[in-house]
Amino acid sequence: MKKFFATFLCLVLCGGLLPAQAAGPEVNAKAVLLMEKTTGQVLYEEHAHDPLELASVSKVRTMLLILEALEEGTITKETMVPVSATAAGMGGSQVYMKEGESFSVHDMLKAIAVASGNDACVAMAEYLAGSESAFVEKMNARAAELGMENTVFVNCTGLPAEGHHSSAYDIALMSRALIQNHPDIRTYTTIWMDTLRDGTFQLANTNKLIRFYEGATGLKTGSTDAALYCVSATAEKDGMELIAVVLGSPTSADRFETAKALLNYGFAGYSLVTVAPSEPISPIPVTLGTADSVQPVLTQESQILLPKAEAGKVSTTLSLPDTLQAPVEKGQELGSLTVLVDGKENQKLPLVAQEEVPRLTLWAVYQSLLGTLFCGT
Repeated sequence: MKKFFATFLCLVLCGGLLPAQAAGPEVNAKAVLLMEKTTGQVLYEEHAHDPLELASVSKVRTMLLILEALEEGTITKETMVPVSATAAGMGGSQVYMKEGESFSVHDMLKAIAVASGNDACVAMAEYLAGSESAFVEKMNARAAELGMENTVFVNCTGLPAEGHHSSAYDIALMSRALIQNHPDIRTYTTIWMDTLRDGTFQLANTNKLIRFYEGATGLKTGSTDAALYCVSATAEKDGMELIAVVLGSPTSADRFETAKALLNYGFAGYSLVTVAPSEPISPIPVTLGTADSVQPVLTQESQILLPKAEAGKVSTTLSLPDTLQAPVEKGQELGSLTVLVDGKENQKLPLVAQEEVPRLTLWAVYQSLLGTLFCGT
């Protein structure tokens, strides 16, 4: 009996009989990371900052620079891009572009996003920067701007090259920048099958999740003998989009199963909750202003990521002055909205002036006083 109680006590103290925490996703890879797009919050990671080869997942950066050039107006989707001998001679995955051919930016993006065409990547790099090496400099500069501390690009394709590496966390950062700032990329990353050359050349997406995972939105696969099988997989459900990065899976099937396990873990366990005041915010009276009051507003709609068990425990409190004195600038911070989760502060959101309220001039004050005197007689 003493032995039983001793064993029981040991189990309790060691946690053997305590309630078990939810198990993490089952993964088979050198490194993984799961990130929520809107907040950038990391939900799960293993070896996420280890520098590793990433193969064609590198093309997420290439696509990001192309989409940024489209946004800036440097190119349009109808811009015709010539294919050089260098681009046509690229090995690995390709769409067999020939020297002297020209393709629209639209078709180039299809070739990169769907078929992982190395030839299309180099053709776009040369067109946008003059050479692939100049384009790679831009890739690395943009990586630094995004805080990708464990990333060095040597080429725009992800073909094996000494010193070309990234990390699961860094890949999530650039994937987030692409899908958050350029949602139009889905036009290409969600294609399952398509064609080039007026229907004569077939394209099939290397990302099998697009066909077999509900809500899949992209993003990019990659594989080489050294990098093994990699993917940056994105999917959206119930208004929440997740990014699952998998590096160094032993097989293609393991890569996709690990990505699915990460996505399922995120969708099952978390919710994106929109935060708003529990009641309408009243205008604040303004003294000595050209308007009697000013309306406080949130700078933008705010969303917070919570475990599903806490999603219904969100409340808010307001902190605002009773009155203000003009002048009030548009966008001037007036107070805050405190977000509480289960009674504990989660974050504070600034409340700002919706419009400008200039200060009354002395002449306007004098006229106002005269008006008050005459109205009172």
